[in-house]
Amino acid sequence: MSEPHEIVVSRELADPIGFSHAVVASAGRTVFLGGQVAQGRDGAIRGDTMVEQFDVAAGNVVTALRAAGGAPDHIVSLLVFVTDVAAYRDSLTELAPVWRKHFGRRYPAVALLGVASLIDEAAMVELVGTAVIP
Repeated sequence: MSEPHEIVVSRELADPIGFSHAVVASAGRTVFLGGQVAQGRDGAIRGDTMVEQFDVAAGNVVTALRAAGGAPDHIVSLLVFVTDVAAYRDSLTELAPVWRKHFGRRYPAVALLGVASLIDEAAMVELVGTAVIP
């Protein structure tokens, strides 16, 4: 698949690692993805670590996006909400292959936000995305 959206990196900002400074979306259908935690089909949270939960949540994002007719390359923005920023930061090396598994080697505009809690007490991470399907 050719790059559907333009990744923008500003030379005036610090080099982005694991995100893009901006994304210029191609024309198309905008898909707003509801927040996804590490919830299995039965509603139970899966995974005991940040990495395990990110894996399930990312899979849920991609599943929802595919149901809307999209693919991971169509994601233009992703918000990552975590209950423990330090644990997320400490897991970056382990998270890299999980990211690639679900989203490939492309990084949309991403923000990491620390929050006190999520909808399910057992949830450590929630992903909220926006995609544009050309």
